[in-house]
Amino acid sequence: MKETKKYLTIKEASLWATDYLGKEVTTSNISYLIQYGRIAKIGHNGSTQISKEELEKYYLSLDRSRENSWKEKLGGDLNWKLSFDNLKESDTTKHIHRLHPYKGKFIPQLVEYFLDSHTDDFKKEKYFNKGDIVLDPFCGSGTTLAQANELGINAIGIDVSAFNSFISNCKIGKYDIASLENSINIITEKLNNNINFVKDIEFEKVLIENLKEFNDKYFPVPEYKYKLKRNLINEGEYGREKEKQFLPVYKDLIEKYKIKLLKKNPKNFLEKWYFKNIINEINFVFEEIKRVSNINNKNILALMLSRTMRSCRATTHSDLATLVEPISTAYYCSKHGKICKPVFSIIKWWKTYSKDTVKRLKEFEKLKTNTHQFCLTGDSRTLNIQSALDKKHACLADILQKQKVSAIFSSPPYVGLIDYHEQHAYAYDLFGFNRKDDFEIGPLFKGQTKEAQKSYVEGIAAVLNNCKQYLKDDYNVFLVANDKHNLYMQIAQKAAMKIVNQFKRPVLNRTEKDKGAYCEIIFHLKESK
Repeated sequence: MKETKKYLTIKEASLWATDYLGKEVTTSNISYLIQYGRIAKIGHNGSTQISKEELEKYYLSLDRSRENSWKEKLGGDLNWKLSFDNLKESDTTKHIHRLHPYKGKFIPQLVEYFLDSHTDDFKKEKYFNKGDIVLDPFCGSGTTLAQANELGINAIGIDVSAFNSFISNCKIGKYDIASLENSINIITEKLNNNINFVKDIEFEKVLIENLKEFNDKYFPVPEYKYKLKRNLINEGEYGREKEKQFLPVYKDLIEKYKIKLLKKNPKNFLEKWYFKNIINEINFVFEEIKRVSNINNKNILALMLSRTMRSCRATTHSDLATLVEPISTAYYCSKHGKICKPVFSIIKWWKTYSKDTVKRLKEFEKLKTNTHQFCLTGDSRTLNIQSALDKKHACLADILQKQKVSAIFSSPPYVGLIDYHEQHAYAYDLFGFNRKDDFEIGPLFKGQTKEAQKSYVEGIAAVLNNCKQYLKDDYNVFLVANDKHNLYMQIAQKAAMKIVNQFKRPVLNRTEKDKGAYCEIIFHLKESK
């Protein structure tokens, strides 16, 4: 490629950007920049091209010195390697790590960094050998368990949320893939052919066609987003105007197909956030899942349904992670830059997620080692781990009896940040898991008051004190946290431990709107002597 070339094809742009940035930039990355208006699409000789000068200006605007800037704000001890900024999203959500959404989970590469055998300028010794046991008393969605399996390490998880334990154990479960695919095909075919859902499916199909025609006219891609980025359109005014313009079309279709929307006086989460037809489809699939005889396959099918349910709530795309208010109409979506709609049938998402789940299970199967992992449901402050394992996982119980736990690696909940039960309320409603909201440590509903912080310190310390009896004498404890309240020194003291090291990592891809310099610390604790 000649340096003087002014315009680049998407392929040429990906090669140029890869060389310019010193890390891989795919054609999909370039297409994203075009689609979302970061750079303009230029038509030359019938092919999509972009200006090399504009692309270079875009990357310069990102500030390639971000590492130095963040270190100035957060300290020179910031371990930029632990930002994993060289990885694509597909790497940080590899195989089973995207089987189900979960707020507050850490990426698998962070777990690998501490569990594997490498050393570097920050991690000066290895902490695990193959066959060791790692304990995660705040197991969440099972990232530690899955990565321990990959690395040949046994793992025990504990979580007070029954659904969290369910997610974790589904991820590391053993499956008859051929039988699973057969069950998926049977359920999907029955869902497709159920005469009770034909009207609603036809309605959504016609609605999508009308939306496409309308959006192609008033929100052309990528021209519309390109203009937005350059403040050539007032997004708020224009979006409201077009939303109002499309509303009669939407209302006419609702009336024509006699679509039932949300209940006025909902009795539970499902009735509040799901249209009647969605609930009917969910119940239909759930009843079919109950007929599956293989228990592991039945569980993973239920997890697929839960993932599907989450994507079918009557909310806007921008509020999907944190629900605000139910929505029953078409709306202007700032996330996608067009008029969007709620979901009226689960079929599309069920098909998408069932296919994706099988693909991810197959990928993980190639990496699995002959080790044992299991997540117990219980309160880590009081749970008798040995006794609980004796009942739930005899092999892992026997290993624990013989060699004890080498280390803890966990990300405790933050103070007043996430409601770990409520984020999966739809699953609790459908599957009937018992909720233990009052047993959460640092839940959202308790806030971040001094009293909440004190309760948090007592809770985390109680977990460590309970778990210590299962640890080897020369144990290691790694806790991932953003300690903005400076609580972990107190926690360590109450657990008769000392903080021997702190690994500070930048967090680049946060879900919050604040994209400023932010870090979390991996506290390394040992027995206080």
